[in-house]
Amino acid sequence: MLKIDDPAIVAEVTAMSDRYEAALMANDVAVLDALFRDAPETIRYGVGEVLYGFAEIAAFRVGRAGGSPQRRVLRRVVTTFGTDMATVNLEFQREGATRIGRQSQTWLRTEAGWKITCAHVSLMADIS
Repeated sequence: MLKIDDPAIVAEVTAMSDRYEAALMANDVAVLDALFRDAPETIRYGVGEVLYGFAEIAAFRVGRAGGSPQRRVLRRVVTTFGTDMATVNLEFQREGATRIGRQSQTWLRTEAGWKITCAHVSLMADIS
């Protein structure tokens, strides 16, 4: 039977999510690239872009002047499925903004460690 939310696996994925968030805020492109699975099946839907495959994701990051807008995480839910698959869903707010953002990631344990295989970022309607 598949174990959901094994505390040890939740802790591993939470640490990876923390690493991702720190790299995103520092615009550490090397770490961000290292956290995504290097495969043509990897997908990232951003607020303004649709990226299929690791190569497109990496090219976007290199071409993104200044990196991601600074933000704070409002809420995060980590759910694990067995020992090798997890989702991380969070709500965030960009500095100086009123809109709430949402980020969903699917993480897979690979031979090289935990990697993001699918990501989606969106912004809700303005609440002001």
